[in-house]
Amino acid sequence: MLDPTFVRDNIDVVRTGLKNRGLDPDKALEAIATLETARRRLIPEIEALKRLQNTSGDEIARAKRQGHDTGPVQEANRTRAQQIKQLGIQLDSIEHQRETALVVLPNLPHESVPPGKSAAENVEVRRHGDPPKFDFDPQPHWDLGPALGIIDFERATRIAGARFSVLSGAGARMARALINFMLDMHTREHGYREIEPPFLANTATLFGTGQLPKFEQDLFKIAGDWDLYLVPTAEVPLTNLHRGEILDGRELPIRYTAYTPCFRSEAGSYGQDVRGLIRQHQFDKVELVALTTPEHSYEELERLTANAEQVLKRLELPYRTMMLCTGDLGFAAAKTYDIEVWLPSQNTYREISSCSNTESFQARRANIKFRPNGSGKAEFVHTLNGSGLAVGRTLIAILENYQQKDGSVTVPPALRPYMDGREVIERRPVTS
Repeated sequence: MLDPTFVRDNIDVVRTGLKNRGLDPDKALEAIATLETARRRLIPEIEALKRLQNTSGDEIARAKRQGHDTGPVQEANRTRAQQIKQLGIQLDSIEHQRETALVVLPNLPHESVPPGKSAAENVEVRRHGDPPKFDFDPQPHWDLGPALGIIDFERATRIAGARFSVLSGAGARMARALINFMLDMHTREHGYREIEPPFLANTATLFGTGQLPKFEQDLFKIAGDWDLYLVPTAEVPLTNLHRGEILDGRELPIRYTAYTPCFRSEAGSYGQDVRGLIRQHQFDKVELVALTTPEHSYEELERLTANAEQVLKRLELPYRTMMLCTGDLGFAAAKTYDIEVWLPSQNTYREISSCSNTESFQARRANIKFRPNGSGKAEFVHTLNGSGLAVGRTLIAILENYQQKDGSVTVPPALRPYMDGREVIERRPVTS
């Protein structure tokens, strides 16, 4: 959530930032300004009445000492108490309306984010590795996987419906190998603490990271009286580990990693994205989350992004890193790098990780603060998150980039220790 004081004092800056995101914020900001004016009028009025109320006891005692009737003073006291109550109700209503208006506004882009209206205007930052050259027509993973007997879309559809998959044999083993490979790298080499969080989250948790209330249609809610949703990403529970806490600034940065399945309705997805494993309702992901101080958060963003890139480097998969323009930023992000892996079947790069700095946007919603030296005034932390990586999309990239002419797939050398030394996944024999 945006800082209401910053919005109040920098309305033109906020308007420009939101317009750069492609929004028309004038109506919303006008409503917030009106509510702020009413709030600033009520607060001193209530405080003045409370000061009078605090002195009324002395006034009554003085009247008693002088033998005067205290009735008029007590009546004025009761009238003021009623006024304070009524004005307090008005103030609570105004503050609720102001918060309701603020929580649906996205974060403001960082000054380094390039302006643009869509993904077409994202900026390439760097590129690593060369796309493989084949002397045959490369197959898409949705053909390779079934032919190898490691992906089954038809049975998954019978079990759960469209946009689910069953991995079996070497496919299931490779997915598990990728999870372990990524977690080992991030914990042993990159300094993240591994967490196994709940795979369900309540409303307050999803509000903290910005999925609620704006994106409820993208979530799977548990039926009945439960206040629980299936997690759309491990970013949600990891960031909320410290919801409502004041941290010791001397212990920052705090870095977490976790494997979770992720569940998303993916409303509005269409075309090639819904075929195969690209955009499923359920998928596995290893997530990276960091909490740090404002002065170090952009340094931390570069570090986190490099950690995610390192997975692709070890797997020897070609990729490029893109800085998202203002019009393509996610709701909570102030700045985002997308890492895109090369997919031969599509002859293009496709997103495999998004690494974002949300600054204090999520921390304000989740009320996560720190004291710089372990003492003193508390302030909001900056939170960062990124995929390190999406398991299904990494599996896709391996199948397509490491495929051979005979339909087999070479296992990347870095992954072989996690697959009992297996070097090749071969096409299963055809039976009559």
